[in-house]
Amino acid sequence: MIYASDFRKGVTFEMNGEPHIVLDFQHVKPGKGAAFVRTKYRNILSGATREEAFNPNDKFPKAHIETKTMQYLYNDGELYYFMDEETYDQVPLTYELVEDAVKYIRENDNATVKFYKGSAFTVEAPNFVDLVVVETEPGVKGDTATNVTKAATVETGAVIQVPIFINEGEKIQIDTRSGEYLGRSK
Repeated sequence: MIYASDFRKGVTFEMNGEPHIVLDFQHVKPGKGAAFVRTKYRNILSGATREEAFNPNDKFPKAHIETKTMQYLYNDGELYYFMDEETYDQVPLTYELVEDAVKYIRENDNATVKFYKGSAFTVEAPNFVDLVVVETEPGVKGDTATNVTKAATVETGAVIQVPIFINEGEKIQIDTRSGEYLGRSK
């Protein structure tokens, strides 16, 4: 059990039988009345965010989230298959669970899969990936104004904004959390 007074960013707890994660918290001690914990939290399964004030003595069961690094194997048209590298078990996941990560991972790349009570609820790509640009418009010579960008499609199908000097066939580094171009890969 975890008390509301122990809430910190990243703490997971169960409420109404569903797992939640604390996004932000503030211990408030007004001049008059009882202290409380103002908390912003997100439902891990549905993604819904709420703000609520809790009594510091409120107790909640701790939600145990299991995190595994798994290898992305393939997509059969409907499901995306990931393999546990320790047990070699394959886990089929729907597009809704993998849509944010699959834009940045290729077959045989590793991803982080999070489980709650044995079922996967989210897939996260590594924070930084190196991908090859497969399609982009050629840069126009003389068009060198600062911060000019163009759309580029990388090998996974994701479309990101890159500087105009990037050409097809170049390997670039991308921040998967924001989808931003970071630079050419070394």
